[in-house]
Amino acid sequence: MRHTHAGIPKRILIVDDSAAFRKCLQSLLESQRDLQVCGEAENGYEGIEKAKELRPDLIVLDFSMPRMNGIQAATHLKQLMPEVPLVMFTSFAGPQMERDATAAGISSVQAKDEGADALVTSIRTLLGNGYRSAGSNMA
Repeated sequence: MRHTHAGIPKRILIVDDSAAFRKCLQSLLESQRDLQVCGEAENGYEGIEKAKELRPDLIVLDFSMPRMNGIQAATHLKQLMPEVPLVMFTSFAGPQMERDATAAGISSVQAKDEGADALVTSIRTLLGNGYRSAGSNMA
């Protein structure tokens, strides 16, 4: 497995129940030279399995999904891979969601209605110069 360093795109896993949304988000992220989508999943359970298999650098989670929602998945993912930052990209952003997400180990909550640019900025912040290892991804 290759190590991530300058010049190699950061690997991102997308977990969202909408196939159309995953495809759109993949196109956006892959238009960025420093980001690469390594896989996708349609629910939290599948997201955990894909994360174990693919070992992404960052995981983007939706909140509302069948079988296991984003908060439940985040709790499991943080136990499995505490060094991997999690971003919740959701239509349900708000103060309570922020609290629940933070408690589950999610590093950033982005509202879908804020647009994808805010998501890309958040991803770059978490994977950027300040992100080195476990524990350093929280502001």
